[in-house]
Formats: sequence, C-alpha cells, structure tokens
Amino acid sequence: MEYNIDEINEKANYCLNCKVKPCHKGCPLGNNIPDFIKCVKSGMYEDAYNVLLETTVLQSICGRICPHEKQCQGSCVRGIKSTPVSIGDLEAFVGDIAIKNNYKIKKTDINNGKKVAIIGGGPAGLTCAAFLAKSGFDVTIYEKHSKLGGLLRHGIPEFRLSKNLLDNAIQKILDLDINVICNKELGKDYNLNKLLQMYDAIFLSFGANISSKMNIPGENLKGVFGGNELIEHNLHPNYSGKNVVVIGGGNVAMDVARTVKHMGCSDVTIVYRRAEEQMPAERKEIEDAKLEGINFMFQTNVIKINGNAYGSVNSIECVKTELVQKEGELRAIPINIENSNFSFETDYVMMAVGSHTESALVSSLGIELDKKGYIKTDDNFMTSIKGVFAGGDLIGTKSTVAWAARNGRDVAESIQKYLS
Repeated sequence: MEYNIDEINEKANYCLNCKVKPCHKGCPLGNNIPDFIKCVKSGMYEDAYNVLLETTVLQSICGRICPHEKQCQGSCVRGIKSTPVSIGDLEAFVGDIAIKNNYKIKKTDINNGKKVAIIGGGPAGLTCAAFLAKSGFDVTIYEKHSKLGGLLRHGIPEFRLSKNLLDNAIQKILDLDINVICNKELGKDYNLNKLLQMYDAIFLSFGANISSKMNIPGENLKGVFGGNELIEHNLHPNYSGKNVVVIGGGNVAMDVARTVKHMGCSDVTIVYRRAEEQMPAERKEIEDAKLEGINFMFQTNVIKINGNAYGSVNSIECVKTELVQKEGELRAIPINIENSNFSFETDYVMMAVGSHTESALVSSLGIELDKKGYIKTDDNFMTSIKGVFAGGDLIGTKSTVAWAARNGRDVAESIQKYLS
C-alpha cells in the first residue's frame, strides 16, 4: 500500500508521547505505543517495527481491524477534548513498511531441542508460534484449511482485510522456520494422543466459528444461514433481487450484511434487539454499513421465522423491545413490549448472534471442561492433560483479534516456562 509520508508524519507528530501511556494500557497486547510512534516521527521505521515486535507480530492486521476506539485510541489523552491519535493507521503503516522493506523478525540462533505443535493457524496460533520460534523452539502449525489465517482469512471479508496483505504478514512469521501442515483436521486426520508422542507441548487454538442459534421457530427453514459459516466457506446463494435480514449487532453481522450487499442483494436489513449505542460492532463498521445503504432496525427482537409451502423463508415475525436497567447488569436488558408484534417479508435470514466451538470435537479430546463447556485451564493455560495448553475461544477469552493474539503470546510464555 502506498502512503503519503507527510500525512504519516502529521499523524505521528500529533502524539504527545505521554509518560503515563494510557494508550498502552488500553491495548490488549500492551504495545509500547508512544515509543513506536516516537521512532516513526524520526523516520526510524525499522526501530518502530522492532518496538512493536516486543509485543505483537500482527501489526499490519491489528492496525486495520482492531476496534481502536474501544481500545488504544479510546484511552488516548488527545481524545478527551479532541480527536485521538490515529494509532491504528500508524501501526498498519509500520507493519506495511516492514513487509515492503523485508524487515526480519529477530530470533535466537540456538535451537533448544523442544518441539511444540499448534493446532489452528488463527491469530492466537500464529502469535504463539512466532514467540516460541523466536526463542529457539521447533514449532509446527496444524491447520484444517489449505491456508493459515483462521478467523483472519475465513471470518473477515476482503474489503476489510486484503488476503494478499494477510499472506505477506503470515509469511513474515513463517520465515522464522515454522513448519506448517495444512488440510489436516484434529479428530479426523490425527488425534491428541498421537501428537503427545511426537511433541513436548501442544497448544489448542482452533477457535470457535460455529454460529449460535436463537432457538426460535423456523430456524431450520431453507434460506436460514449461519453468518460465520457463510463467510468461512463462501457458499452463498444468489442474492440478485433478493431481500436479506441479518440478525445481530457485532462485527460479524456488519461483515455479513456488507458482503451480501457487495454480492448484489437489493435490500439488506440488520435487526438488533438493543439500541444502536449498545452495538458491540466497531463504530467505523457501523458507519460504513450505513454508507453502503444497509438498513438498521434497532430495539427489535426476531421471535419467529416463517416459511412458505416449499419450506423456504418468506418472512420474519418481530417484536419491539424496551431497555430496562437491572441491578447487577452492566447494560440495560431488552424486554419484549407486549402487543408490538409485526412481520415483514424477506428471502434469506442470516444469524450473527454469536459463535461457539464444535462441541463434539472438544468433548472427544478427553480434556476437563468447565460448566459453560469451555476447556478448563490453570493459571498457566495448561489443561487437565499435562503438556496440553489451550487458549482463545476454547477457554472463553474475549473474542477480538488483539485479545486472541495476546492469549497466544501468554501461552507461548507459559510453554517456555513449562519446558525450561
């Protein structure tokens, strides 16, 4: 990507280089933001990259897709009375320059003889692999798809994250001499017991990408899709001249709505049971969706999906909600308003109300689970099986790319301690 250096300098010089570093505290990865921006101000781009490498290996990616307004930029001192520093843009710039100029991720020359398998090549797995490889471990990533990336490749549309850029960012990590085995799925092509015989430690990081359901009538009709699966497998119906309803308020809902709009859908409506200000999606994604002509229906709860004589969707039944603040709850709860029911026609319904792991696979591993069905780990992310670690969605951590990457880095540190 081409950059206007004058604009980059202007964004960098806007930073006050605070000694308290509230932006650093707002970043899930704990990036040393003032220091890397200080290097950008001086034109020392490789130094800026090395500062970021202390905490992250996904600069180009996090700089683009993180919810900055809720994280680093949301904590920026400049943002109290004015506009916050464009931290995301500056991080993406440094990551892109590193790719363009082939800056290397430095690693030790000593191989410690320890072998680690990582199951899942998403942000947690990639980050864990990089930090272990930097420290002299022999790392192998197992990936069920033909390419690495996980959520980054199969959960984020091209218009938000270029696959070419993703490939380049991943290659920088693989240049640490990380082994990759693709098109192999845990529970089908290999099992945990076999890996335990081959490796000194294992990190389970295969994530959660099965769309949750709402448990309402009509969910099994033809024309009802899970948003996660639609984007992951790219198996879309013909949207030409069709109406689509997307249920949900997170980034997945925005991505699904914008994707089907780009694919020729004539009318897309996002239905969300809470108020707009309560939407978990990043503000930029919401505004981009509006600019692309996507409709929003707030404080509306879908209670039934209706079908025609052929078993296909033809309408949804909704009810308006009121927001009630209950003691002990962090945000107001949507309560259905009596006698406010209404229906409207639609051809397809996309569920984007959350996701979960493949329960059958998780249960088959023989690992202890908690009451919510997540893999149970100790303070060092080790499961009930010695030498097997788990992280990300599998243990119920916050489901953003930055938090997944932070989890991967923390697990790498725990594995190092375990194997030292």
